Amino acid sequence: MSISTSPRRSPKRKRSESEDAHNYDTSTEGSAALQYAYDEEMPSELRTPPQEQEQDQDSEEQDSAAAAKKPKLERPKQLNYTPHMTLRGHKRGISAVKYSPDGKWLASCSADATIKIWSARTGALAHTLEGHLAGISTIAWSPDSLILASGSDDKLIRLWNVSTGKPLPQPLVGHANYIYSLAFSPKGNMIVSGSYDEAVFLWDVRTARVMRSLPAHSDPVSGVDFVRDGTLIASCSTDGLIRIWDTGTGQCLKTLVHEDNAPVTSVRFSPNGRYVLACTLDSCVRLWDYVDGRVVKTYQGHRNEKYSINTAFGVYSAIGEEGVDMAEEEEEGDVEKWAFAVGGSDDGRVLVWDVSSKEVLQELQGHDGAVLGVDISGVSQLMATCGLDKTIKIWKRRPVVSAAATNGAHEDETEITLAVRLPSATRPAQEDGLSTNATPVVGTPVASTEEG
Repeated sequence: MSISTSPRRSPKRKRSESEDAHNYDTSTEGSAALQYAYDEEMPSELRTPPQEQEQDQDSEEQDSAAAAKKPKLERPKQLNYTPHMTLRGHKRGISAVKYSPDGKWLASCSADATIKIWSARTGALAHTLEGHLAGISTIAWSPDSLILASGSDDKLIRLWNVSTGKPLPQPLVGHANYIYSLAFSPKGNMIVSGSYDEAVFLWDVRTARVMRSLPAHSDPVSGVDFVRDGTLIASCSTDGLIRIWDTGTGQCLKTLVHEDNAPVTSVRFSPNGRYVLACTLDSCVRLWDYVDGRVVKTYQGHRNEKYSINTAFGVYSAIGEEGVDMAEEEEEGDVEKWAFAVGGSDDGRVLVWDVSSKEVLQELQGHDGAVLGVDISGVSQLMATCGLDKTIKIWKRRPVVSAAATNGAHEDETEITLAVRLPSATRPAQEDGLSTNATPVVGTPVASTEEG
């Protein structure tokens, strides 16, 4: 099965019939050979000297020979994320962790009704945000990393100034029940929210008012997300449905439902906007082609029958692996990257899957109890996980042995390209306890993260 890697258009837009008729070749291949193509038509004083022509031909032959000898790097068969830091401070279970788009901060929210802002580099605690009257299930960063939105069981959405740690004066009021999920639009001017009241609200951030209310589902809305250009919204629910909405009109463009009809607990668009990744309470994570309305990949190996689990996307390459010259490869400017998906599990594990092959690249163990939240920094590729054990684990990728490939990907793999950046993730949690500081793993720099 072959899946096109060209950017996916919104389902409501039809492709022009003439579009495919004009496939212009924009490649630069062969341009060097045409460099002096008009020598015979030029005056003798402007022609390329024969000596230079010979040197140019020799150079081309050497480049071709070097390219032929250079082996193609094979996709690593495993990743090596290792424990880097453990952050402590929340008094109850942690429902979500999110890296800021600029990679400087890590936000966490908890059933203890607080949000904590940590330094992504050192793990130092910068702010504890207090103002909600009940547990917080979801957080989302604005694209400029200046504002953090939070949704709580107190039915309010609050916007926080991250630099001051203070809430903006006007909360977003309108939902009739617990707020489960949030997402900022790519431009930062809108927020979409999903609630236990079965509705999806679209908010104007500037006025703090509801722009549109979508009667989305017949059960609590467990997940929402914006596509990369903001034109589409995805929502999911424990009613087993995933819906794709037109942001501008509020029209439902597509309804996705699997034959098993398992409750869907989270949904997110792939970074390139062509797919949605959904977690369901049948221990499956499914990648949907939402335009065709079909599942293209199913990822398994974890256990998820009770809790709402988040997922995240990341990218990896053979650069930096053992035996691969990082400087040489980066200088070539043609570094092949592959996508992975990561999600938690009810039993405390974290699984990392290759998006195309569905192989488990790594299984991480470090939490006691369900892992509810996971996120990948788009800047450093650090991984953060959190759960019912009231801790945040930071994982750092280390090199693993990588073999040189002969023919690239396996024949039975369907290559799915999910280029670049990562959106947000969400989810609820419970439990109690008390801890106050971050504990780096032995061998990592010690960073003080005590409050106050």
